[in-house]
Amino acid sequence: MRRRPNARSIMLALVLGMAFSGCDRLLHLKPQQQFAEAERKSSEGNYPAAILAYEAALDGTPKTAEVHYKLALMYDDRLNQPVSAVHHLQRYLDLAPSGPHAKEARTFLKQDQLKLMAALGNGATLSQEQSVRLKNENLNLRKQVEQLHSELEAANRTRSAALRLAGKAGAKFEQVQKPLIAGKRTYTVQSGDTLASISRRFFKNASRWRDIQDANFDAMEGTARLKPGMVLMIPD
Repeated sequence: MRRRPNARSIMLALVLGMAFSGCDRLLHLKPQQQFAEAERKSSEGNYPAAILAYEAALDGTPKTAEVHYKLALMYDDRLNQPVSAVHHLQRYLDLAPSGPHAKEARTFLKQDQLKLMAALGNGATLSQEQSVRLKNENLNLRKQVEQLHSELEAANRTRSAALRLAGKAGAKFEQVQKPLIAGKRTYTVQSGDTLASISRRFFKNASRWRDIQDANFDAMEGTARLKPGMVLMIPD
């Protein structure tokens, strides 16, 4: 004989149904929308919200390789987290080994791996045995990071609701752009550009982003917010 559900069971089912229907609506945002949101948050300097949106756009297919590359640059240039950068650079190369950023990704991957090795060795000269040990530790660390990121990607869709809250946390800075000087080398900002990525383009590394900022903006707190179409002077 089938038992009839009591009032408490019915109420619990209704509450759970309402909760999951609300989550389901948020979880089915299109990857293109998430990517556009990430680009907007990145241009505003709101990197935590940008990372959430980029990760929500990942679906594990080659078409989202570009998202991994964007995340790698953000972790590397903006957040100084080479471990996470290594993961996303490797994922980009796995998904797009002949992609438009493949050459740069391989170069940046080697640079970040060397950073990690130096950090583990505290900058000391290493013996062959120590080098092998640190390399193995680095590989194990990378496996752990990849596993964590895989779990994170699987859970990304459940965190879309945090985007709106994170959007309120973005810091905004006053910036005054200096007038262009005749004869100076210039660059027109494209969508998705950062000071670090422009530094990579002209100087083959991200470390001169501050020189580019100082050449174009009066003294300011924080980092300049770039907009597509903005013309920047490139220092010598």
